[in-house]
Amino acid sequence: MAGVFDFAPAIALLPFVSFLVALFGGKYMPKRGALAGIVATAGSLALSIWVALTVAGGETYNEVIYTFVAAEEPFALEFGLLLDQLSALMLVIVSLIAFLVHVFSLGYMNDEGETGLPRYYAELGLFTASMLGFVMSSNLLMAFMFFELVGLCSYLLIGFWFRDDGPPSAAKKAFLVTRFGDYFFLVGVVAVFATFGTAAFAGSESFPALAEQALAGGASDVNTFGFEAQAWFTIIGLLVLGGVMGKSAQFPFHTWLPDAMEGPTPVSALIHAATMVAAGVYLVARMYGFYALSPTALAVIAFVGGFTALFAATMGVVKREIKQVLAYSTISQYGYIMLALGGGGYVAGVFHLTTHAIFKALLFLGAGSVIIAMHHNEDMWDMGGLKDRMPVTYYAFLSGSLALAGIVPFSGFWSKDEVLFETLVHGLGGSPLLLAAWAMGLLAVFFTGFYTFRMVLLTFHGEPRTETARNPHGVRWNVKAPLAVLGVLAAVAGVINLVPVHTLTGGFPPEYLHDWLYYGPEGLNGTYYGELLEQFAGYESGYPLGEVGTMLASAGVSLGLALAGAGLAVALYRGPSPVEHTDRLGSLKTVLFNNYYQDEYQVWLAEGLTTNVARAADKFDQGVIDGVVNGVSSVSLFSGSRVRRLQTGIVSNYATLLTLGLVALIVGLGLLGGWF
Repeated sequence: MAGVFDFAPAIALLPFVSFLVALFGGKYMPKRGALAGIVATAGSLALSIWVALTVAGGETYNEVIYTFVAAEEPFALEFGLLLDQLSALMLVIVSLIAFLVHVFSLGYMNDEGETGLPRYYAELGLFTASMLGFVMSSNLLMAFMFFELVGLCSYLLIGFWFRDDGPPSAAKKAFLVTRFGDYFFLVGVVAVFATFGTAAFAGSESFPALAEQALAGGASDVNTFGFEAQAWFTIIGLLVLGGVMGKSAQFPFHTWLPDAMEGPTPVSALIHAATMVAAGVYLVARMYGFYALSPTALAVIAFVGGFTALFAATMGVVKREIKQVLAYSTISQYGYIMLALGGGGYVAGVFHLTTHAIFKALLFLGAGSVIIAMHHNEDMWDMGGLKDRMPVTYYAFLSGSLALAGIVPFSGFWSKDEVLFETLVHGLGGSPLLLAAWAMGLLAVFFTGFYTFRMVLLTFHGEPRTETARNPHGVRWNVKAPLAVLGVLAAVAGVINLVPVHTLTGGFPPEYLHDWLYYGPEGLNGTYYGELLEQFAGYESGYPLGEVGTMLASAGVSLGLALAGAGLAVALYRGPSPVEHTDRLGSLKTVLFNNYYQDEYQVWLAEGLTTNVARAADKFDQGVIDGVVNGVSSVSLFSGSRVRRLQTGIVSNYATLLTLGLVALIVGLGLLGGWF
């Protein structure tokens, strides 16, 4: 009898089939191919849940399904499936969000006059299939291939309205910025093959294969690794991290993501919640056993994450457009996930990835509902008073906002608090750099609470500030239903840490899902990760108030800052006619509104520095490198052209030359004899 793992490839194949159906037959179908996508993603979701329940029962799957380059071991290039607790959880997240986005698109994209819908649903199906294939990949090369396909799909979807000016430019920017990071990723893939002879994620007994290969020399801690090996492992990790930072929009590769708002809002929900942006941090989690061997790589991950969380949050406080606020929020929240992974909080990072996918998809779809109601006006200062006119959207959006701000008991509180707690205790255990990263993440909590409730109040509260807000366009069930589902999940998903696994499957030890994600079905990976972090990264936990006391103190401080930020927003923006208090920031607001001039800096870097360096290198190449080569060849050509004149093919010329040569020889010998 076939088991669930026999059907696992269909999780990615079903959306791929919907891509083909919508692309070639969508214009002949009802809803222009939308129904094919809905059915396909529903099937993927059902299979993903089945896989997750099977893995929760203690089974994993790691098999090669196709070898496309049959080289000598261990360099065979293969397609394979790796289904364990991490990939099973991520499959459920991606397929759930993709299914809800397809349903929501029925109400958002099928307006009268919308063109290109078969293309939209085809690209959405390919996007979903690419991400699901990436999640199930059993090796780094296969992951890279799907990683690039995800980038291509994002380019197509961001630029969906290619006849306008903004979307094509935003699509090219997203493609080029992420490709820059992917160059490093590709070099990292080659380095992995050259160093370890394998790119498999999982080896024997579910242990990370790359970590096993790195430890094959018998090193027991960082001191016995040897400096050269440690430095090389760090270089490999940072090369792969280049691709991660590009996809997950971490500083300085974050500038593409706000511009990606030019795409349709359902696409924004899928890109920012569960697919492209999630791909980067998922890759770090997938390779966590290897990253745990390099304290330098972990420190870079943590510090970049903490800085990005704060950096992006400050920009969110001054934005006028609702999707722009959510865009910078996405950058900031993925900074928290990076902070957790770099700070030794593997489970905390994956947990926040899970909750963020839910509440950020909810907020983007809620913003889409508002945009429909406002006839595609995204400026929050033209809204107001929508609470009573759009109750389903409001309460769902409020649930997502409370989760984003980290207010107890909503989902974001539990995961964000664990991120900060894990980073704090490992910092107190002897890592000042982690403490600095933790402080930036903690400060970002205040800004998150402020910009989140500023957005809620300006959009839904007060009096309507325009005629459109007084008479908003209605939304249908296909918009409200996904919001209702995600609104409930955003409120309760945080208690996943409190659900005993044995209630889902019989015979499994009564550990919590949190522990199941960390230790795995056989209690292996978590212990392994913990040992690696302690031995190689030097991560130890410090509990100045005891474990429970430190945990409660950390939670209290982060919750207090979230409430303070939210309270400040309420104090400033409640009332029938709010005013823009951020104008008091003066020139600082200008800097924040212009995103610290990062776009201008990158343009200058490209045009003012990189172009000039390239021109100078071209002149050096043409004048010196090519000049020397061309000079040598010119001498050869000149000499050859002169010598060639002697070869005329005329016998009389040859006789004359022989006679002249003989005369010259005789004269020369005569002169030589006279001298001696």
